[in-house]
Amino acid sequence: MLNFVKGLLLIATFCGFASFTNSQDSSRSLDIDAPPSSVRTRLKTIVLDAGHGGKDPGCHGSKNNESKVALKIVLELGAKIKEEYPDMRVLYTRMKDVFVNLHERSAIANRNKADLFISIHCNSHPSSKFAGTETYTMGLHKTSENLDVAKRENSVILQEADYKKTYNGFNPNSPLAHIMMANYQNTFMMNSLRLAQKVERQFKKQTNRTSFGVKQAGFLVLWETAMPSVLIEAGFLTNNKEEKYLASTEGQEEVAQAVFKAFKLYKEEIEN
Repeated sequence: MLNFVKGLLLIATFCGFASFTNSQDSSRSLDIDAPPSSVRTRLKTIVLDAGHGGKDPGCHGSKNNESKVALKIVLELGAKIKEEYPDMRVLYTRMKDVFVNLHERSAIANRNKADLFISIHCNSHPSSKFAGTETYTMGLHKTSENLDVAKRENSVILQEADYKKTYNGFNPNSPLAHIMMANYQNTFMMNSLRLAQKVERQFKKQTNRTSFGVKQAGFLVLWETAMPSVLIEAGFLTNNKEEKYLASTEGQEEVAQAVFKAFKLYKEEIEN
């Protein structure tokens, strides 16, 4: 649950984390190879989240909505994981085109004690020339572009009943609110960054598309999850060529395969 007073107090506590984040070149995406944790663990449960849904279609291309494209990619990804790891619990925040609020999405992961949370989205930009992928973890906004993406994805709470009560008055249009929540959650940051980096590397390798790299921003759906988590922008629906690619069965399979390969490498690294 968001708590602004606690957030203010935690700014001082996490000032070291803020210094680390701000020390990065703001013109580049994050590129961090964190040393593996000395604590050996097993990944047993993963929650896959298809962004938006139902009354919230997300961003638009000329013919396709983000919510439906993201769902198809998520279902394909889940099928690949189950085929390779039949003993793993693969859970979904939604399996059809329905609205699920951001708080409930993270609550699903927390209730099921998930070891990993992956949220799939599609991107948009005022200029149709932009095409490519980027993967986000929770963190301070290093550029106005990162903040704009977080504001857009978080603005879905305005469609929720009693959103001010649910999120303790959080304002998705306030830069200060996003900075405060980014300071609050960093427990799982290094593993989140590790997975995000692998995702972007696989996008470049598997799909041969432009990668805008790993970035940090304050997404509500990531902030409330008590496990490593990433939000993947699989491509720009506002780019005609990329919209056709993301809407195609071939494109969705390639995107899902790239994310699956990254997950597989992450799992092997964490468990071994």
